[in-house]
Amino acid sequence: MLKTFQKVGQQLISLGLITSHGGNASIRKGDKIFITRHASMLGCLGRGDVIKLGLNDTGPATKNASFELPVHREIYLHSGAGAVLHAHPPHAIALSLVEKDIRPRDAEGAILLKEVPIIETTEVVGSKEVGIMAARLLKEYRVVMIKGHGSFAVGSASGGLEEALCYTSALEDSARIIFLLKGLEAKGHSRQS
Repeated sequence: MLKTFQKVGQQLISLGLITSHGGNASIRKGDKIFITRHASMLGCLGRGDVIKLGLNDTGPATKNASFELPVHREIYLHSGAGAVLHAHPPHAIALSLVEKDIRPRDAEGAILLKEVPIIETTEVVGSKEVGIMAARLLKEYRVVMIKGHGSFAVGSASGGLEEALCYTSALEDSARIIFLLKGLEAKGHSRQS
């Protein structure tokens, strides 16, 4: 399992979807969660960087887990996800600050994501409120954005973190394409129907 966390973490870094100590990831196995440690470097995870917790654990071990543990928990409890990936895709974050949702205009994004809801809340990091809102939306969507903060993507029990990475990278590519289109439109290029 560590190899999966390492592979996905390295991809997040190489694709520019997180900073050196940003983001977090988890996998659910039955009533257990394997989640990255708080402030771990996802691009170079070691054995001590993935923590095993009970789904409802509130003991001392939770203090070492990612700050986003409450969000991961709510998603697992209410969406049926098998894996959760939190990233900070820069173009998608920028769009989250000015849009109500992200609607991919490229074929891949439109097929994979259709639409990405943007959650607006006062506590954006590690709050149960974000978890409840994200879990509700992630029953229908594969990825959601927290306004000004980042994305939460889910993978199925069989697709896992790799599936969540697929949705996260598709989101950022779609956001980048939206930026390019806005630039072209600002230069007077009209949209083709």
